[in-house]
Amino acid sequence: MITDTRPLIEINQQAISLLYKELGVVDAVRFLKQFTQGYGNYTEGREAVFANKSLDDIVTEIEKRRKTAK
Repeated sequence: MITDTRPLIEINQQAISLLYKELGVVDAVRFLKQFTQGYGNYTEGREAVFANKSLDDIVTEIEKRRKTAK
């Protein structure tokens, strides 16, 4: 049995189109995001964000943001 293989881009386009049709755009994008690797170094990024902050500082900031989000 001989089958023609389609280009991967064509298969990807069809798959994304089917996802949008069946799930809707928002849920299709949420589904696809699971498979992206992101970029950068997560550990270095966290170290930069939380540099010179104590655990108490971080907890206080979280609590403050939760109060303003309500």
